[in-house]
Amino acid sequence: MAPYEVQFKASAAKEFRKLTLEVKGRIQKAIDGLRTDPRPAAMKKLAGETNLYRIRVGDYRVVYEIDDSNQFIVVTRVRHRRDVYQ
Repeated sequence: MAPYEVQFKASAAKEFRKLTLEVKGRIQKAIDGLRTDPRPAAMKKLAGETNLYRIRVGDYRVVYEIDDSNQFIVVTRVRHRRDVYQ
């Protein structure tokens, strides 16, 4: 199976850039893992959303959409757990 392509929404890219180097590294590693397995065991589907999923990276959450037909992942939010669902 070919790896999925990952893109960030502009707002998610901005949120990612604001993080500390250590947190960025951990989140980037988790996002890279989504390329080969877009639905890891730790992934949760967001309630009330048709195609949004999230993974935990410490106190941070990465919210993303999966497009299986085009093998595409779009990261929509990268935020601290206290802010991500607002």
